[in-house]
Amino acid sequence: MQNNQLQTAPADPPAPAADGAPAPQVDAALLALLDEVGATGYRFTTPTPATHHRFLANRGRDTAASLRDIFGWNLPFAGNMISPALHAAMQRAGVLAASGELFRSSVRIATLDDLLLLHSAYPTTQEDAVFFGPDTYRFARFIGQALPRPAAPSRALRILDVGCGSGAGGLVAARALHSRHRHLATPEVVMNDINPKALQFAAINAARAGVDITLAGGDALAATRGQFDLIVSNPPYMQDTQKRAYRDGGAGLGRALSVRIADEALQRLAPGGTLLLYTGVAMTDAQDPFLTALRPLLDASRCRWSYEEIDPDVFGEELERPDYAQVERIAAVGLVASRDPACG
Repeated sequence: MQNNQLQTAPADPPAPAADGAPAPQVDAALLALLDEVGATGYRFTTPTPATHHRFLANRGRDTAASLRDIFGWNLPFAGNMISPALHAAMQRAGVLAASGELFRSSVRIATLDDLLLLHSAYPTTQEDAVFFGPDTYRFARFIGQALPRPAAPSRALRILDVGCGSGAGGLVAARALHSRHRHLATPEVVMNDINPKALQFAAINAARAGVDITLAGGDALAATRGQFDLIVSNPPYMQDTQKRAYRDGGAGLGRALSVRIADEALQRLAPGGTLLLYTGVAMTDAQDPFLTALRPLLDASRCRWSYEEIDPDVFGEELERPDYAQVERIAAVGLVASRDPACG
């Protein structure tokens, strides 16, 4: 799926970014930095913020001794610890932040299989932070396991990643589908997010992966038009007092956004199209409130569907917050819904 140029025009028809500005262009300096780091054989699996905090506490006042420390654990480092070429690449990319007499990277880099993915520095406290962590790995694995295997289509497929963040989900889906249907044109991949920073990072990550994408800035499916053969989404699902876009899932202890995306996505599936929705649910008793909200939508859509708990207990540290005092656990769940190919 190699390409020489990234499509940066928004989805069909043109849609502005969330702030009304055009969709961001690929940042050549950041892309060059990814290439520079990737050439070293860099690997890093990004943990939860709680694990990251504990790791840094255990390291004390240590400074970085490797690229994993710099771009994974976000430790401060001495200027002479990296090569002059990498130092210059970080400067050109604008990610070399002063930290007293030391430096710190203002971005992190994660690996997912052979993908190299740019995301926000630790801690992700900024309103426009682009989050990457264990949920991203579970989401990618869910896509790989749940991706349908339809009869060979006669046209290029259309893929949408709703709330794409770093773009990991859309990239995993696009590459998997392309590998199955190499005789077709490469899939049309639309990356949507309300956060312009996420669109910027997704564009860079896609360019590094050699995947052509279109950016659609705005509020979920309202930023796009037409039907899609595959819609993937990993919406934020926490109840966040700061209302950060990458984290806050709205009412119902963070459930509302996932319900809305499911409702909108089910109406935008092409005949034979599939929705893969990965999210989290605050369980307050034996009943699953997210599935309860989904059932009428699924019945109305007349889609074939399946639903499972992927992980019964994630982000347990959140239960210490007053908002979650009545919550038993937070479960990661996955919905697979497919529209009948005979539907017009």
